[in-house]
Amino acid sequence: MASTISINIVFSGGLELLFGNKRNHSISIPNFVPSDNSTRSTPSSSSSSTPPSDNDVPSTGAGDTKAADLEYLIYHLRDHLLKERPELFMENGTIRPGILVLINDTDWELEGEGSYQLCNNDEILFISTLHGG
Repeated sequence: MASTISINIVFSGGLELLFGNKRNHSISIPNFVPSDNSTRSTPSSSSSSTPPSDNDVPSTGAGDTKAADLEYLIYHLRDHLLKERPELFMENGTIRPGILVLINDTDWELEGEGSYQLCNNDEILFISTLHGG
C-alpha cells in the first residue's frame, strides 16, 4: 500500500485567483495525517506561510493520527497552496459559505463533508458562487 494519496484539485468561479491563478493542482498527501489537522510537520521555508488562527482545530495530543480526510485537505490547501486572503476560502475551520465542494462530481454534503476519507485519484472541485457586483 502506498504511503501517500494523489488528489486532483480544481478551483473555479474565481477561487483560482486565490491559488496563484491556477485552476488545476495535483498534490500528494500522506495516508495518515495528524488528528489536529496540523500540516506543518516540518518547518516551512516560505516566508508567506499563514500562521494558525483561532479558528484552527485544537491539538488532540502529539502522535494522534487519522486517515486523510477532506477536513485535513482543506487545511493543507490553506497552508500550502493558498497565496492570499485565507478568509475568502476558510471560515470557522471549514470551507466558507458560498463555495460549493464536489467530490468526484458529487456534492460533498452527500459524501459526509469534511469527514469524507480521501482515496487515491479523487478529484475535489471547489466552485465559488459569490461574485462581486
